[in-house]
Amino acid sequence: MIFEDMVLRCIDCGAEFVFTAGEQSFYSEKGLLNEPRRCPDCRDRRRQEREQGVEYPIICAECGQEATVPFVPSEDRPVYCDECYRKRREREEGRKAPRPRRFKRKEQEANR
Repeated sequence: MIFEDMVLRCIDCGAEFVFTAGEQSFYSEKGLLNEPRRCPDCRDRRRQEREQGVEYPIICAECGQEATVPFVPSEDRPVYCDECYRKRREREEGRKAPRPRRFKRKEQEANR
């Protein structure tokens, strides 16, 4: 298959970036079906955030307590603290859900 450079637009910063023929070949060899949605700079930034464990503050949609989550919360979806998240999963799945490791209430962090 012959690949040609493509100009794509980053979903985070809106900048245009080139998805080179070499990158397309690599994606094809690895079985990756989707084109990259973020420019190299935004991909690097997100990778560093994940590695550094960046936490984002939230207000739990169920109990109203302050907590943090390891992802950027979306305003159109509810976000829960660790305790409420586990309770919801237990109710939905009918069994005890594993405790998420990175959701922390503010007062739990202060006690450490």
